[in-house]
Amino acid sequence: MTDNPKTGIFSSRFFFSINHYLLSVIIIGITVIICAPLSNSQSYHVVSFILLFVVSFLATFMRMGSVLLAAALSAIVWNFFFIPPHFTFHIDKVEDILMFGMFFIIALLNGILTTRVRRQKQLAKEREERTSALFLLTKGLSNASGIDAVLNVARDGIENNFSCQSVYFLQNDNKLSLVTSENQPEKELNEDVLQQAQWALNHSVKAGKFTNSFSEADYTFYPLMGTRLNTGVVAIKSGKPLKEDQETIITAFITLISNALEREYLGELAQKARFLDESDKLYKALFNSISHELRIPVATIMGASDTLLTSEHSGKDQSVLFSEIFTASLRLNRLIENLLNMSRLESGRISAHLDWYDINDLVNEVSQDLKDELKPFSFVVSVPDDIPLVRIDYGLMIHVLYNLVFNATQHAPAASEIGLSVSHRSDELIIEVENSGASFSEQDIKNVFKKFFRVEVSRAGGLGLGLSIVKGFVEAHNGKISVNNRKGGGVKFTISIPTSSPQIENAKMMQYD
Repeated sequence: MTDNPKTGIFSSRFFFSINHYLLSVIIIGITVIICAPLSNSQSYHVVSFILLFVVSFLATFMRMGSVLLAAALSAIVWNFFFIPPHFTFHIDKVEDILMFGMFFIIALLNGILTTRVRRQKQLAKEREERTSALFLLTKGLSNASGIDAVLNVARDGIENNFSCQSVYFLQNDNKLSLVTSENQPEKELNEDVLQQAQWALNHSVKAGKFTNSFSEADYTFYPLMGTRLNTGVVAIKSGKPLKEDQETIITAFITLISNALEREYLGELAQKARFLDESDKLYKALFNSISHELRIPVATIMGASDTLLTSEHSGKDQSVLFSEIFTASLRLNRLIENLLNMSRLESGRISAHLDWYDINDLVNEVSQDLKDELKPFSFVVSVPDDIPLVRIDYGLMIHVLYNLVFNATQHAPAASEIGLSVSHRSDELIIEVENSGASFSEQDIKNVFKKFFRVEVSRAGGLGLGLSIVKGFVEAHNGKISVNNRKGGGVKFTISIPTSSPQIENAKMMQYD
């Protein structure tokens, strides 16, 4: 949509220079030289037909001026050199006079018809180019995802097809803000430009240069008006006003861009609405879950304590009540610890303080802490006798193993086997915790380490924080954790932790220095 035939979809008209007039003269001259042997014969009418054919041929690719020049030159030369008497402009015969006039009539008719055909061809080409430009813009906008991508497609479409500069202003809280572009000097975008763009948006009309509003401006402002939203303004800087057909096509461009931006705006609003709705649901679910998880142990402690205080019981009954209070206290403490640990992980205050430890001490402590939970199961521990000391944060790894084994007790069927194995290979400590029972779906495996995620088949309570904390503590050791389904049913968690840390080795070298 530029007047430059090399850059836009609207090519400029092809104007012949003086060279094309000379070309017509040369062609007629060559024709006359070729026909010179016929000048002494009585067949001078043959020469007129040949010259008339040449004029008709020139009309197929030359414009009217060149064709009329060729026709006039042909008539004069034919009269002067070929019509008896030679070398005069005198014509005696009526048929020669008619033939003389036919040069101009046929040249004029051929020129008009050829010009019309050429014009129709040009219009068809321009329509095809307009359709192609609209198709490419529509395709680009439909494939664009996000407002920035839409603006990039729009900027390329307008600037490439109209040979102009485009600047975009988007509306935010009923105010326009400039969308910066690398090709746009910021010094040109002063406050006046913003005010002019705001006026065009408020009045929903084109304004600026080549219009009745702000005609002294450097830009022409087109409001981006969708079906439901006015998203902003595109400012176009061009050296001359657009032609009528160019104005039509740029209006179509503006409509497509407006609809694409409106689509992205509405999509963002819908996404924000979904996010708020999901956040509200998550807040309610989390609040209800925390309330429920806190209420159970608190109710147990209060009930058992009230029973102990208000009535006399035998030593056996008191022991049962004290056991219930202790168990509820452990559950409450575990819940609070998980919440605190998750808070520490999210704040980035978790770091591993490594030291040398015997992995057997770690396994034995976890087994002792969970002895009551493990009573209904067959707990199988496998630790090689020759396993070396490992550098770990003992406190963090206690939480890791405790959560994994406790998680297994909550998902494994009664009387089934729960396994804990430790091995050392390739400078890595490998810990595996596995249990039989239900397997995880592919979606569960992807989400199992996310906060507040709970497997649907789980019968256990909790907030869904344990495995997320496990992952954070393992990664604090520069380690990795994964989960896979067992062939016979159930799941297996695998932890791999490097037995030496580059940071620790560097620290030791500094101490020795």
